[in-house]
Amino acid sequence: MKYVLVLFFSSLSFSLAAQKKTVQKKFIAPKTNVLKQTAPKPNPDLIKINDSVAALIPQKIDGKFGYINQNGKVIIKHEYSNVGFFTEDCNLLHSHNDKVRKYGTDKYASVRLNGLDFRINEAGKRVYLFKAEDLGKCPSEFKAQLFHGYILNDAYGIIEDSKFENPGDYRQFTIYPQYNYLHIMEGDDLKNPMIVAVQNNRFGVIDIHNKVIIPFEYSDIKRNYSWKLARLFEVTKDGKNYYYIDADNKRY
Repeated sequence: MKYVLVLFFSSLSFSLAAQKKTVQKKFIAPKTNVLKQTAPKPNPDLIKINDSVAALIPQKIDGKFGYINQNGKVIIKHEYSNVGFFTEDCNLLHSHNDKVRKYGTDKYASVRLNGLDFRINEAGKRVYLFKAEDLGKCPSEFKAQLFHGYILNDAYGIIEDSKFENPGDYRQFTIYPQYNYLHIMEGDDLKNPMIVAVQNNRFGVIDIHNKVIIPFEYSDIKRNYSWKLARLFEVTKDGKNYYYIDADNKRY
């Protein structure tokens, strides 16, 4: 009996040791190299100081156009006879040629060199030459202005169409006629447009509340799409050399 018990405990001890060894053998998955997704670093030359203004701004020197950043650094050299802002081109966006539609996005700008029109990227590389057969048809998008200029006694004011009925009641004018000239700039905010104004033969900019945004110190402010496209005004003090300013009257 004693011999049998010794065999039993020996067998049990061996079995437990075997189980212990079996438990200790765990499956270890092989290590795999996981590639971390890192966001591309922003181009320091395109970092905005004023977020509402375009990162690249057209500039004209000695009759040639190029682009500067918001710090005034030349990013794209002055070699073009005409340039536009980095904005969408709806003709390319709606092209039947799907390979060129990407050039219609706001990552590209239209420029003219030696009579030819190109799209360039933000590095200044000419990536697409305009071809008539690539141009699609832009959809018509008309937004009626809420405000309009009104002339009374040779002076310009502003009226809101939906509220104006009687010019004899000065309270119905949004801005009572008092300027030599007024022009409502094209923009996305129809309720708060920027207005080019002329007072004493000097140009400035006012808002719909008759608050002066840009002081009356310029000989001309172009009535173009620069405000709509880039939140900039194209101005000159000598009538020849034009440049851009933002709503804080900062020059670029």
